Amino acid sequence: MEQFEVSESQTFLFIYFKVLHAGSTNKNAFKTLIAAEYSGIQVELVKNFEMGVSNKTPEFLKMNPIGKVPVLETPDGPIFESNAIARYVTRLKADNPLYGSSLIDYARIEQWIDFATLEIDANILRWFIPRIGFAVYLPPAEEAAIAALKRSLTALNTHLSSSTYLVGHSLTLADIIMTCNLTLGFSRLLTKTFTSEFPHVERYFWTMVNQPNFRKILGELKQTESVPPVQKPSQQKEPAKPKEPAIPKAKEESKKETKKESAKPKAEEAGEAEEAPKPKPKNPLDLLAPSKMILDDWKRLYSNTKTNFREVAIKGFWEMYDPEGYSLWFCDYKYNDENTVSFVTLNKVGGFLQRMDLARKYAFGKMLVIGSGPPFKVKGLWLFRGTRGSPVCDRRVLRHGALRLEEGRHHR
Repeated sequence: MEQFEVSESQTFLFIYFKVLHAGSTNKNAFKTLIAAEYSGIQVELVKNFEMGVSNKTPEFLKMNPIGKVPVLETPDGPIFESNAIARYVTRLKADNPLYGSSLIDYARIEQWIDFATLEIDANILRWFIPRIGFAVYLPPAEEAAIAALKRSLTALNTHLSSSTYLVGHSLTLADIIMTCNLTLGFSRLLTKTFTSEFPHVERYFWTMVNQPNFRKILGELKQTESVPPVQKPSQQKEPAKPKEPAIPKAKEESKKETKKESAKPKAEEAGEAEEAPKPKPKNPLDLLAPSKMILDDWKRLYSNTKTNFREVAIKGFWEMYDPEGYSLWFCDYKYNDENTVSFVTLNKVGGFLQRMDLARKYAFGKMLVIGSGPPFKVKGLWLFRGTRGSPVCDRRVLRHGALRLEEGRHHR
């Protein structure tokens, strides 16, 4: 039972029954549980929650049709989305200091909640999720995520250089959400070498997680010593397949008999129609005249050159390049005005590179996402086997609907 003063003359008593559906290690659930500790609100974490099972039941899907966690069950109906749940729990206490003491405090708290979600959490996840095999791992996308995260942490570090908390002189909901979002990074991705560039963020994070109400929910945290290795999707454990119901013996025998009978005419038909397997048609590019340029040699030189790139790799490229056997192309994305969200733009480029995988043997390219803000420009430079008029250039690349390609001039 919790008491809230509504006016000077009246005091109402409310009994709230709140159950949070999420796993015990879910950092998005931590936001609500820590906010509840500071607000004196009782929130019960559902017991024996199993991700992938509990959130797929009809009862759970009624609360959140897309099956995501966390979900808060309240007398007035369910709430999903972790920030919304944390806000709701915080507002259950009248004049809660977690929401500041003025309108400008409130606005800045919301500002930093958005920053923690869109700039910190989003970039940590873009780095982490592909590494554990839950998304396609693309090195350029990872580089972009790390660069974006560093830019965000630099901004946060600058702000915290003169502040203990994100807003004002006491802890707010913004600090709770920011710290919970950083928890995944510090515990799984961000090594001491990485975070040492942001000393004020380090000081802020360890100060927050060692507060009693944080420590009660998070327990003792340790910073990771290494970045997790890339795990391919195939390395994930597949869910156990449900066992097929046992078939009675009588039915099983009758099935075997019908299978044998139906197999005989099929075998006879196959014997009559059997032909020698046809040889696979050769790729038209394999029929081109041999080129003095060995593409794998260039790829090896490019990958292994870590310093003095212009003098070593670029010079080596022009020594290898064969304009009779290969051609250079610039490409521009036709719809750059649609590239308003950085990670969506990166996903487009990643999808294009996946579809180009079949050309790996015959091509080499570099795609760039350019711009510090939207709209982002997508450009690229490609080396293709063959020249204008050859099959790969005319049919497989130049006719890509979303790209505009222009043949490059061979200036060194």
